[in-house]
Amino acid sequence: MTISFPAIMIAAAEEAAEAGAEHASGGLLADTSFWVLVSFVIVIGIFARVGLHKMITAGLDKRAQNISDEINEARKMREEAQELLARYQRRQREAEDEAAAIVKQAKADAKNMAAEARDKINAQMERRTKAAEEKIARAEAQALSEVRGQTADLAVEAARTIIRERMDAGAQTAFADKAISGLRNKLN
Repeated sequence: MTISFPAIMIAAAEEAAEAGAEHASGGLLADTSFWVLVSFVIVIGIFARVGLHKMITAGLDKRAQNISDEINEARKMREEAQELLARYQRRQREAEDEAAAIVKQAKADAKNMAAEARDKINAQMERRTKAAEEKIARAEAQALSEVRGQTADLAVEAARTIIRERMDAGAQTAFADKAISGLRNKLN
């Protein structure tokens, strides 16, 4: 809304006319309202001459432009923040998916390792069982051999005892001579 200087002058003249009718006795120059009006018109004229209304308009326009720029900047920052949030949410989902895949793989690896360990333990138990069975078989064979050896020794000793008791000295000599001659025949 622009106020023109002539409109102000007309309004001032009308005000002065009304004031003049009230103060007819003292005249227009004695009325304080007239001088306030004249002062107001002079100040408005000075402001108009200096271009204060243009400076105020320019200042308000600049302020409006700054506010508009700030709104646009805030809008851009909001959009960037939304993009950043979307990116981080996407990365979070990817990280969760990757973690789930790692957990799944770890479970599968743990099952495989447990199966391998079970197989190794079973194989080791089989080897140890075979080794123990072989050791037992060797011990049995050795015990049997010792028993046979002791049995043969006992049989020889028993045969000696029986032969001594039943044979006399002459029969022993004839038996020894016969054994010696049989041995000579075998050696020649």
